[in-house]
Amino acid sequence: QVQLAESGGGLVRAGGSLRLSCAVSGRTFTWYAMGWFRQTPGKDREFVAAITRVSGSTYYADSIEGRFTISRDNAKNTVYLQMNSLNPEDTAVYYCAAMEFYLGGDPNKFLPTMDLYHYWGQGTQVTVSS
Repeated sequence: QVQLAESGGGLVRAGGSLRLSCAVSGRTFTWYAMGWFRQTPGKDREFVAAITRVSGSTYYADSIEGRFTISRDNAKNTVYLQMNSLNPEDTAVYYCAAMEFYLGGDPNKFLPTMDLYHYWGQGTQVTVSS
């Protein structure tokens, strides 16, 4: 069994920063890519960022506009999301997800698709006050 555990969420004022972590544990598991998604009540879960394990290639949603940075520490089997210049529109539950293997083709096309991820964490709440 594979478990993903997010941490680092909380309450922050607009303009502030938070760093989310996603630790992977369980059976021996080498993932192809890890992604961050977020969801607000009444809306679909949306893609935020993704990173590949071997090359460290990164992918971001256009809405992030350079404010967030995804990174990974393979030795710790952990992925991070550094979020800067937060605004109230970033308020959401943030989820990390693992894609176990490469699906073929252009990662830009499949990494933002939540249904293609194999494992999910429980989520961590991020609240940005104005």
